[in-house]
Amino acid sequence: MIVTVFRSRLMPGFKDEYVALVDRMQEIARSIPGYISHKGFWADDGERVTIVEFEHEEGQRAWRMHPEHIEAQKLGRLKYYEMYDIKVAKVTYDHHFERKTEAAAGA
Repeated sequence: MIVTVFRSRLMPGFKDEYVALVDRMQEIARSIPGYISHKGFWADDGERVTIVEFEHEEGQRAWRMHPEHIEAQKLGRLKYYEMYDIKVAKVTYDHHFERKTEAAAGA
């Protein structure tokens, strides 16, 4: 699995416009083979963190190099971002726990 962690801080006054662009980028990411998930979170201090997961490097590369995504990256640098930081990593360990609803009710 390949995980991209994208941290950013927006220029003032662009949040609504930026969110519309993010929604489109998420739509594109979902269409790429190997896509697993894409989630974004806003911190109390205004920083945004986006986590994107792909099954393999080819999917992550296709996402990174998608023409609309490349244009969005340029627009981000020109207009939206005060700062950003990108980290891409191979997952070496993955463990998932999920409490079953029935077990929680009977506990």
